[in-house]
Amino acid sequence: MTFDVRRFDIYRKVPKDLTQPTYTGAFISICCCVFMLFLFLSELTGFIATEIVNELYVDDPDKDSGGKIDVSLNVSLPNLHCDLVGLDIQDEMGRHEVGHIDNSMKVPLNDGYGCRFEGEFTINKVPGNFHVSTHSATAQPQNPDMTHIIHKLTFGEKLQVQHIQGAFNALVGANRLESNSLASHDYILKIVPTVYEDLSGKQRFSYQYTVANKEYVAYSHTGRIIPAIWFRYDLSPITVKYTERRQPVYRFITTICAIIGGTFTVAGIIDSCIFTASEAWKKIQIGKMS
Repeated sequence: MTFDVRRFDIYRKVPKDLTQPTYTGAFISICCCVFMLFLFLSELTGFIATEIVNELYVDDPDKDSGGKIDVSLNVSLPNLHCDLVGLDIQDEMGRHEVGHIDNSMKVPLNDGYGCRFEGEFTINKVPGNFHVSTHSATAQPQNPDMTHIIHKLTFGEKLQVQHIQGAFNALVGANRLESNSLASHDYILKIVPTVYEDLSGKQRFSYQYTVANKEYVAYSHTGRIIPAIWFRYDLSPITVKYTERRQPVYRFITTICAIIGGTFTVAGIIDSCIFTASEAWKKIQIGKMS
């Protein structure tokens, strides 16, 4: 007695002379193939594309920074001479620096009557402030004009990433040229640590921030008006993390198999129902004729 392996074949073949092609079946087959091609291309596009997932957690992500944050500031004061412009930094750790000059540059504007201040410096990860003022000038002017335009204020590493809507430079374009020339300006910042992790696992650290501002006239103990541009900051304990992810290969293959199998099954059911109904209708018509 011989053992026939073919008895385990669950995909039995039907001879061609026992099959019957129909126009309906051909139409459904073409639609089925077009639909499967569309779904396949959609899944392939999603598989190739990189997905960015965000999450929130409580932690200090950049522990290797030594408790420092890099700051980049660019502001124009079109009505204040460069000799009078200075940057002061202070915080709750006792830092009090007047006239910070490291990594800073002053560019004259309006034939020397104005100034654009550009500076890069570090702040401690504690509440504090930095402000543009005339406090470091050797001689204080009578009526310093603090109207200004902010071109840039960023914290941490610059992220060149598409599809991320973040407030990394929330004050860009802030225009206070129409404000009271003797007024002080307070920008109250809430700094949010941000981490971006690419597909290779490399992490980059930056900071977003929200801002509120107010304008007021400040007087010294002698009664003189001493305007300044204040940036008062505090750090949020919440960290935002963006992670690049790509769909795994096994999931892509599983989805393609489900698309092919499901489409063929549904198309077969539809074709079978139409064919059965057609045959039944033919028999009814033949019965009426007889």
